[in-house]
Amino acid sequence: MSNLEKKIATDLLKIEAVFLSPENPFTWASGLKSPIYCDNRMTMSYPAVRREIAKGLAEKIKAQFPEVEVIAGTATAGIPHAAWIAEILDLPMVYIRSKAKEHGKGNQIEGRITEGQKMVVVEDLISTGGSVLEACEAATREGADVVGVAAIFTYELPKGLENFEKAQIPLVTLTNYTTLLESALEANYIEEKDLELLANWKKDPVNWLN
Repeated sequence: MSNLEKKIATDLLKIEAVFLSPENPFTWASGLKSPIYCDNRMTMSYPAVRREIAKGLAEKIKAQFPEVEVIAGTATAGIPHAAWIAEILDLPMVYIRSKAKEHGKGNQIEGRITEGQKMVVVEDLISTGGSVLEACEAATREGADVVGVAAIFTYELPKGLENFEKAQIPLVTLTNYTTLLESALEANYIEEKDLELLANWKKDPVNWLN
């Protein structure tokens, strides 16, 4: 675990972007029951935290994908972070809609990309990776060469790892579920007894309550 991973995890807990509730699980939009709810949109309201995130992701992108030519944000949560990262890296920025517009030119990408332009797609968090990988497919259809995905946080779910492997798209993240649990335990957000249940959810999010 790097210092940055831990710092971002602690920040997310402090600003209440992440809630851990092992006893009363949240229900995600997909219907999945989860002991964790992460809302990284909260980071926009905290200048020091969002600066740290933009700087951290910019550095990771530069190190992992030095060939990058354009930064893309997923609509809507990835857009502000993509803008801040693109500013730091002095690169063009675009955003990818969840579906093509039904009017005008019918674009799914807003902004300008050129054929074969090397793109990194920015997302706020990764669960199964489904929506960001669909955004990558849309970008590829419109001519981009997607070299990777960068996100603030990953739940590290087996399905997500499998989906990225299958798509053959590398993923870099600032922090992750394992680091978050360690930080939460240290800061007394959770108790030792909660750890096993929270770890079981990551291994099998569908059947962890059974």
